[in-house]
Amino acid sequence: MKLPSCRVHEQAFHTEGCASNWDAGGRVWTALESKQEKIQRKKLDYRKFQLRIKYNLSKSDFDQIETVVLLLKPHKAGVQWKFAGSFYFAITVITTIGYGHAAPSTDAGKAFCMGYALLGIPLTLVMFQSLGERINTFVRFLLHKAKKCAGLRRPEVSMANMVTIGFFSCVGTLCIGAAAFSHYEGWSYFHAFYYCFITLTTIGFGDYVALQKHNALHNDPHYVAFCFVYILMGLTVIGAFLNLVVLRFMTMNAEDERRDAEQRALLSGEKQKAPPPRRAKTQNPPVTEQDTRRRGLKSVYAEVLHFQTICSCLWYKSREKMVMLPQDMSFSDALMEQGEVSPMHFFEPGSTGCVCSSQRCSAVSTVSTELRSISPFRLLSKRRSSV
Repeated sequence: MKLPSCRVHEQAFHTEGCASNWDAGGRVWTALESKQEKIQRKKLDYRKFQLRIKYNLSKSDFDQIETVVLLLKPHKAGVQWKFAGSFYFAITVITTIGYGHAAPSTDAGKAFCMGYALLGIPLTLVMFQSLGERINTFVRFLLHKAKKCAGLRRPEVSMANMVTIGFFSCVGTLCIGAAAFSHYEGWSYFHAFYYCFITLTTIGFGDYVALQKHNALHNDPHYVAFCFVYILMGLTVIGAFLNLVVLRFMTMNAEDERRDAEQRALLSGEKQKAPPPRRAKTQNPPVTEQDTRRRGLKSVYAEVLHFQTICSCLWYKSREKMVMLPQDMSFSDALMEQGEVSPMHFFEPGSTGCVCSSQRCSAVSTVSTELRSISPFRLLSKRRSSV
């Protein structure tokens, strides 16, 4: 009886877990945000009514003013498409943050954005993964040295140690960024921490965007440089931690697959314990002197094949003939069985052990050329595995 695979149950558990996570997220946000959304909507509608009464505006006039205000919002922080703003936009594109604070308005700019993202996003992901691996290797080296200097009996660095260090590194990066952006942007510490988390996880809602006040993109180059460096370094740290977590999950999956393989091997071993059915004995034909001599020559040539001496033309000949070889017979044995080559061919003077002519042979061999001239008696006394 075949037992169900644990791997199938694990995949089903992961799928159900993701679906449950989505359902829980929808329910929680509905409970948290729905009531507040209705309250804000009522306040805005009342404020809109007051403005229309105060300035005697019609509905169409107010809609036009609203459209202009929305279009002016990206320009509130100053000119966006000079080099500093364009570089900032390029970072948000290739890192998939996508704040939405600025977007190309021309068709040429939109076309270039698609091509730039298509090429830049994979390269950026590979770069962050590579940097994350190097950071993990460096941290593992430092932790190993620290354990040895501390005189611990087991200085080996475990996966749990690396995951712990990676987690606290991510938390420290978020806390440092939150303190800096709280100071420069005037946000509360919680909102600044929220901005750092949304940015470094590349969610990028755009409700909080740095460098959008007091024309900071052009008036404060030090703050601009800090923002660029923080985003790139923070993404590297987050990438290193995620690399560890993904590696841990891959290790767990490999262990599950190994256990499944052991169970399958155990079941197959139990099936093989049953005694095989007896076969009727068949009488072998009488062995003649010619067959004895031929088998002796084939056993001698088997010693030559033990050196794995083979040429490229022998390979091509096997591909052309499509010879089906038994488990205990080499290709040259099959050729001798079919009459393609004589057994004495391998002991003729100047023979290279190849079944083809010397002009066609390319002498592709895994042993030295001196082994080709070895006598059949020395082959019987000396065996050597291929390298």
